[in-house]
Amino acid sequence: MNVRVTERQLVEIDAAWREEGYTSRSEFLRHAIRDATEHPGASRDMLASIAAEEYAMRKGVSEAVSRAEVAEMIDDEE
Repeated sequence: MNVRVTERQLVEIDAAWREEGYTSRSEFLRHAIRDATEHPGASRDMLASIAAEEYAMRKGVSEAVSRAEVAEMIDDEE
């Protein structure tokens, strides 16, 4: 598959895959295509938010929470 992008888009793509911790441009684009096809109704803002959270978790800035912990938090709110 061949895709044409502008030089500016290529610079932005390269910056994004490096900043988000991908090992290559191809890996980043595969994930972007997968997300777009698996979640066609998702907004850019929602996908950006998900990507930001994944990045934060990879960098150790955020923490993962188990399903049991989420269920417990919900029960505590009720």
